Amino acid sequence: MSKVFKLVRSFVIIMSLCVSGKVLAQNAGDLRINEFLVINESNYQDDFGVRGSWIEIYNTAYNYVNISGCYLTNDPKNPKKYRIPKNDPVTKIAPRSYLVFWADNKTTHGTLHLNFDLRETNYLALYDQSGRVLIDSVTFNHTIQKPDTSWGRTTDAGNTWNFLPKATPRGNNDTVEGASAGSKFLLYDPNGFLMAFMSMSVVFIALIMLYLVFKYIGKYNIKLSGRAKQRELEKQGIVAHPGAKILEGPSGEELTAIATAIYLYENERSDLESSILTIEKTARTYSPWSSKIYGLRQIPQKVTRR
Repeated sequence: MSKVFKLVRSFVIIMSLCVSGKVLAQNAGDLRINEFLVINESNYQDDFGVRGSWIEIYNTAYNYVNISGCYLTNDPKNPKKYRIPKNDPVTKIAPRSYLVFWADNKTTHGTLHLNFDLRETNYLALYDQSGRVLIDSVTFNHTIQKPDTSWGRTTDAGNTWNFLPKATPRGNNDTVEGASAGSKFLLYDPNGFLMAFMSMSVVFIALIMLYLVFKYIGKYNIKLSGRAKQRELEKQGIVAHPGAKILEGPSGEELTAIATAIYLYENERSDLESSILTIEKTARTYSPWSSKIYGLRQIPQKVTRR
């Protein structure tokens, strides 16, 4: 019974985390007013082929955010000026993506067309679904706005606003190609000495680390082997103090000298005393080819006359 209760409790906790994660995933607080264009003469067109002021909203989160139910306004005294309709799939903004609204005062053209214009205002703001919590806002001078030149953050969701060198609705604001990391490093190290030094340092440091690792691993194995040998001696009944050093056997040179001495003692024959002569029998193998009996020449018989 307790196992069933634990399983049910785990399931409820997991589902709660999933639901809370989904709620957080829909957090409109991750949205930012990223860029807008006031005077549109030859820039981006809407689905009706009309050019108007537009506002780009950027989703800074790594999950989908639905902006439906939030409010866009150009009046600080009226936060709920335009409520973004619900149940329209276009209001769902993909992770790290953009959504463009048209500030053309033509709400009959669709969800993304607002009921105000940017030509006579200095303020733009985005409120949450309650209309009370300000998500993001920007103040600007509409009298200095240039035709087809957008005003936006120099980097997506950054803090610096300025005229952008290129209007980028539904695109990254940072269009200036910067120097690569390799190019920057080349300015500090034109001859490559620093790169060579760093490369060699990495190699030598790696070798030193390998040396230390293998050295201490070998010592550790020797220590383990000594302990195993000591335990074996204790099993055999040999009394050994726990801290006593285990004597090592004779070296290879000593064993070689002892074996050589035994071999010479067993096989060498020498007269240690000058008065004793040692005669040894030499066994030879008999061969019929060297026998006179089976020779090819007949040996003449010896005749004795009387």
